[in-house]
Amino acid sequence: MAVLKGKGAMTGVNLIAKVYKNGVTKDGKTQYADIQIDVRDPRGPEQTNLHLKSERHKGEDGKVRYNNGAPYSTNQMEEIAAAAGPNTEPILNKDGNEVGKLYGFKGNVMPATRGSGLVVNTKSVEASEFEVDSSTLDTQFTSMRAAREAQAAAKASQAQAPALDAEQQQAVQVDEPAVG
Repeated sequence: MAVLKGKGAMTGVNLIAKVYKNGVTKDGKTQYADIQIDVRDPRGPEQTNLHLKSERHKGEDGKVRYNNGAPYSTNQMEEIAAAAGPNTEPILNKDGNEVGKLYGFKGNVMPATRGSGLVVNTKSVEASEFEVDSSTLDTQFTSMRAAREAQAAAKASQAQAPALDAEQQQAVQVDEPAVG
């Protein structure tokens, strides 16, 4: 899940919303959207998980999966779509059929009142500073992978550094003279 710390970190964030057609409740009043920080936003590049919400759960088959969808009312989704304007891109399945839409917009985020993660304050949405296109989602995944690999490399080098210090200390260890 995305981490935004510090003064002003949750305001004016460039975001991307992945909205699938089948993510609507039966009554049509709620739409689930996977909203992520746009990696091109200054707060995005070091994030290992750009999703505002990310809940881990184990499926019946024993595989671990993540639920990144947060519920938004139909009115809230209309506000996001209006803020994005023409800054959208269709989400296609492997057969080339449109299964959803990607929206690029900007807004303030806040902690969710129910559940975990962050949600968008849809009263603050406006046009994004960045255009979404057919490569946007691939760029998001590539950035998260690179950040995880960089984090793992940093942890590995930190784990080696203390071991070298201990070896160096043993090599330099000198008996203290006894006074007495």
